[in-house]
Amino acid sequence: VFKSILMTDTQKPKKNLPKIILALVVLIGGYYGISKYRYATSHEDTDNAQIETYFVPVLPRVAGFVKAVTVHDYEMVKAGTVLVEIDNEEAKLALSEMEVDLDQAIIDVTTAKANLTSLQKAIQAQQAQVKTAEYLKNKAERDLNRNSELEKAKAITHQQWVDSKDQLELANIKYFGSIDELNSTKSKLAIQESAVKRAENLVKNKEVKIAQQKLKLNYYTITAPVSGRIGKKSIEPGQFIQVSQPLMTIVDNNTFWVVANFKETQVQHLHAGMEAELTIDAFPKEKMKGKIISISESTGAKTSLLPPDNSSGNFVKVTQRIPVKIEISDLAKYKSMLRAGMSLEVSIPLN
Repeated sequence: VFKSILMTDTQKPKKNLPKIILALVVLIGGYYGISKYRYATSHEDTDNAQIETYFVPVLPRVAGFVKAVTVHDYEMVKAGTVLVEIDNEEAKLALSEMEVDLDQAIIDVTTAKANLTSLQKAIQAQQAQVKTAEYLKNKAERDLNRNSELEKAKAITHQQWVDSKDQLELANIKYFGSIDELNSTKSKLAIQESAVKRAENLVKNKEVKIAQQKLKLNYYTITAPVSGRIGKKSIEPGQFIQVSQPLMTIVDNNTFWVVANFKETQVQHLHAGMEAELTIDAFPKEKMKGKIISISESTGAKTSLLPPDNSSGNFVKVTQRIPVKIEISDLAKYKSMLRAGMSLEVSIPLN
């Protein structure tokens, strides 16, 4: 009897065990389902998100042969660090030639000013000659008037009167001749002043060209425009490079942000200023915080290289995604682990 009772007691739990397990599964599944439902209705999630930053291209502003490359692939650099040196010997020789031309232009200015001064003094001397000729002309007129009265009174001979008349004509010739000579010299004054101005402008022009050449010489040393990490460089010493040829890219490691591509059905509740929860795939234990900065005015497909044309007749409705820019809070704490292009999951609480 005891044995039968014992077997009956042990069989009952065994018969109830599946029911207990089923009940536990239902409870756990219900709890999980309710939790998921509550989370889904209070959050907007996406795993279509990446870390973004600025990519700064390094481009030469002059052409030439590469003299030295002072950095390596994926090396950290600071703003102002020398990256590439281009051979500048020809540019230096051109600068020396420009400086010699400037010296000659300065000499030409000195010569032009000396000629102008000489011409001004000549004008002063001719003005004195005009005054002298005018005085002699007036004296000859007075002598002729006096001799005319004396000749009428028979106080002088007729020949003396003729001589005084000839003297007046000669004085008039000298006077008007000196005026013509003065006017001719004055007409040259404007030409000489223009020559001085032209020589001075030529000096200024050569000075500007020298300043440009000195500025151009700085372009033969290419420095890092920003601090960051070098990508893969495509330049080696001895190569000839052209203006604006891409040499390398610097990944700016001072500024990172997240671009999350939410489905168009998710963005109706999103707006700038909302908090975000960020989880990087490479560091799943690190939970970062962020804040929505802006939401794109167009879908990603519209800004792609080949945007879809729904009017072509082959229309297939596809849920579009809209980029959302998110600022990373406490960026300095996570900056060392961030890399542009990293994937992450973004969750936006709606409450």
